[in-house]
Formats: sequence, structure tokens, C-alpha cells
Amino acid sequence: MTTSAILSPSHKSMTLLSRLLLSAQTCDSSSLSRVGDLPLEVQNLSRHEFDDLLALANTNHVIVRGLEVILNIAHEAQDPIRAEWAETALAAERARIVTALAFLSDICTTFENEGYDVAVIKSLDHWPDLGSDLDLYTNASSRDIAKLMKKRFEAQIAPQSWGDRLAHKWNFLIPGLPEAVEIHMGRLGQTGEQVAIASRLAQRSHLETIGGHTFRVPSSSDRIMISTLQRMYRHFYFRLCDILDSAQLAETGRINYDDLRSAATRAGIWEGVATYLAIVSDYMKQYRGIGIDLPQSVIASARFGGDAIYYSRSFLRVPIMPQSAKLYGSQLAGLLRRRELQSGARLSLLPWLATAAVVGQKLTGSDKGIW
Repeated sequence: MTTSAILSPSHKSMTLLSRLLLSAQTCDSSSLSRVGDLPLEVQNLSRHEFDDLLALANTNHVIVRGLEVILNIAHEAQDPIRAEWAETALAAERARIVTALAFLSDICTTFENEGYDVAVIKSLDHWPDLGSDLDLYTNASSRDIAKLMKKRFEAQIAPQSWGDRLAHKWNFLIPGLPEAVEIHMGRLGQTGEQVAIASRLAQRSHLETIGGHTFRVPSSSDRIMISTLQRMYRHFYFRLCDILDSAQLAETGRINYDDLRSAATRAGIWEGVATYLAIVSDYMKQYRGIGIDLPQSVIASARFGGDAIYYSRSFLRVPIMPQSAKLYGSQLAGLLRRRELQSGARLSLLPWLATAAVVGQKLTGSDKGIW
């Protein structure tokens, strides 16, 4: 396995967005012309093309980071039209984020005042961007949390899918907050199979100030593992935010690879973690010229790299067969080998759940209520 693979997203907007976010890292804002013809491509964007790029950036949780680069280019090129497009969209997104962070801070403070541990997972990884919903983890009971959310925030519980029930997560809808609040309770993973990661998440977390608020967030190792579970074992696609977020963790020296390997091995997902990081590095290398500096232990453990990834329907897709299926099989075998029979039984339901979701999608056009 090598990490020098070539990825070829066919969609024009994805390619441009990737270049904006990754190629632009090689220069400062005062010399953006060093990224080749990127400035010219931005100046030639029609309104329709800009809107298409904006929608893709939103889907991939990189709208602030992408628009900041476009705005720098427009200002340098003295292009008031595209500068105005970017400024308007950027102001709207930042206003959304300010509101969401205020609610999120209030929710976390309420939990802590009631004596419940809580950590914000996934949502704040993308800063200065923010996810499309607000994700929390707690060890508190679902009954206590539901009662608290209803009493304090007048929250309504959204209907749970089969997957939600297995994963032990609930979505709460709060008046005045457009985003759903997704709370994972006591378990992680698509079927709630990950007790090992979940049980230690709170004690390994730390405080971080973001947007003027202080939140408890997972350790860097736990962030990488949670992202791996989401991308390599559940959704089977990457967002551009995953590439940027994980690369930033690696390049700022925040990943303790010995700790990551130990924790991921205990959870049975070390090969998935290594593969996830190899894909991140490959994508960085394609658009920036250099990947991330991965230890040999990661490179040797990765099952495949960026050569297997392809672009489809707004995301970078991870093939399910045979690549991801082998990772799933390895995870399941590890749980059974360690005699974690309840977690193994949960995980064994994943193929049936996925099959039901596919059938539901074909019959009704939606997998709502299943996945």
C-alpha cells in the first residue's frame, strides 16, 4: 500500500473547492497568485457556478474556510462582484454559527450544572466552520436527558430510526434553533458497538475556547477515532472538512500516534484508523503537493489509500466492497475474539440494517426510519 495515489473527482466544483482549500495553503493571502490559475478561475465564476460551489461547500462543512479564500482572491483581483457574493454568504453563515454556538454553550452549561458529563463531538472539529447539526456525548441516562431537554429547552424528541435506537442516540428539536441536537448516550458507533471509546471519552476530554465559548471536547485521538467510525464504518464517504480537520490535527502535532494506536486497537478499529489517515494524506498530496507525515506504523496498517476513493453525489466515496467490508469483518472479529458478545451482536446487525435502508430507498425514495 502506498500513500502516493491519485484521486480524480470528476465534478468541477469539487475539484475547484479542493484546490481553493488545499492549494491555497501553500501561500499567504498576499500572494495568492502563486497557486497558478486559481485566481482567474474564481474571477470567471458565474453566479450559477458560485451558487453551486457554495452549496457544495455547505454540504462539506467548509463554507467559511472556502469563502474566506474566495474573498481574499476577489479583493486581490479588485473584483467587487464576487467579493460581494462571498461577503453576503459569509455573513449569513457566521450569523448561523453565532446562534448555534450560543445554544450549544447553554446546553452544555445546563448539563454541567445538573451534574451530567458532556462533550461536544464532531460539530466543533470543523471550526471556523460548524456542522449541520450539534452533536454531544454523555454518559447520563436517556430518561434523565430527555426530561432535562424538555424542561429546560422545551425540546421535542425527533422520531428515532432503527439505526438511532441501536446507536443509542436521540435527536432533539429546540424552538429557535434550526439545527437538531444529536445526543449520543453511553455508546458510539453505527450500532452502538463502541463501548471502549465511549467509556473513556469524558475522562480524556479537555476544555477548549471556540467562538467566545468554552466547551469540553474529545482528545485528538478520540476525534480521529470518531471520524473514522463515521466515515469508514458508517457513511462510507468523506467530506472535505474531514480531510482539512484531520490534516490540521496531524500537522500541528496534536496526534499522539502511540495513544491513538493503543486506543484504536482496543476498540478494534486500528486498521480503519490507519486507512482513514492514509486517505487524508493522499488527498492532501494530490492538491497540495505533499501529504501529511504519517508514522510507518500507520502506513503499514492501512488497508488501502486514496486510489480507491471516487467522487459521487457531492462527496468523496469509500468503496463498500470489498474494502470497507473487510474493515467491518475485522472489527466484528475483534469484538468476538475479546468476548464482547453484546457489542458483537449489535455490530452483526449492521449488514441487515444497511440492506433494509437500501430496500427502503428503492421502494420509497428514502431510508428515513431505518438508517
